Amino acid sequence: MKLAMFIVIFLLIGAFFIISNNNLHLTNNSEANKFIELYYNWFIKLKNNTKTISSYVIKLEWLPNNPR
Repeated sequence: MKLAMFIVIFLLIGAFFIISNNNLHLTNNSEANKFIELYYNWFIKLKNNTKTISSYVIKLEWLPNNPR
C-alpha cells in the first residue's frame, strides 16, 4: 500500500512540475492536449530510464569474492 501511494504521489508531483514549468492552464483545450503530450513523453522517458538502471543493476556482481 505504501509503495502504491509513493508511486501515485511521484506521478502527481511530476504532473505538477510539467504544468508549472510550462505555465499550462488545463481549462484551455489546446494547453490540456499539450500537457497530455508532455506528460506522456515524460512517462516514457521515466520508463526507459528505469529499464536502463534495472538492467545495469542486474549485471552487477553482487556476491563477495571467495578467498580459497
